[in-house]
Amino acid sequence: MSVTLQTAPFDPGQLLTRFSEGRDETGAIASFTGLARAERGQTTALELEAYQGFTDVEITRIVDAALLRFGLQDAMVVHRIGAIAPGEAIVFVACAAAHRRAAFEACDHLMDWLKSRAPFWKKEHGPDGARWIEPTDRDRTDAARWDASFDTPAPQAAQDD
Repeated sequence: MSVTLQTAPFDPGQLLTRFSEGRDETGAIASFTGLARAERGQTTALELEAYQGFTDVEITRIVDAALLRFGLQDAMVVHRIGAIAPGEAIVFVACAAAHRRAAFEACDHLMDWLKSRAPFWKKEHGPDGARWIEPTDRDRTDAARWDASFDTPAPQAAQDD
């Protein structure tokens, strides 16, 4: 499992290739790459602030919980901080599991949490100046669906995926 916060741009394809190597017992890898949007010219840059030693620890905590909750074999989160131009990758999440459903659901879960609850401070810069942005009602609703507690099922020995 790895969590990385970085200012430098990254190549999601290279990250996925590296994450996928040597997985002869993995049946599925689901990944997600989030990109900064220009919002029809209203955003010239997205700025993300994080506190090293806090933000990364919180993300690691939720990834560790996802490993258990979904029976994952591994997970990777790479998240940009600092200034990000429209079209650049902001976040990359990959989840490896024995079967596809666990990989898909874990990836979705992690993105919902990162989008709405991770301790980042986000500011959009545009022609009219800068403004702080908050998670939307939809972001909060998406994340809330994972809040229900449930017993973590034991991974099944074989499934047709």
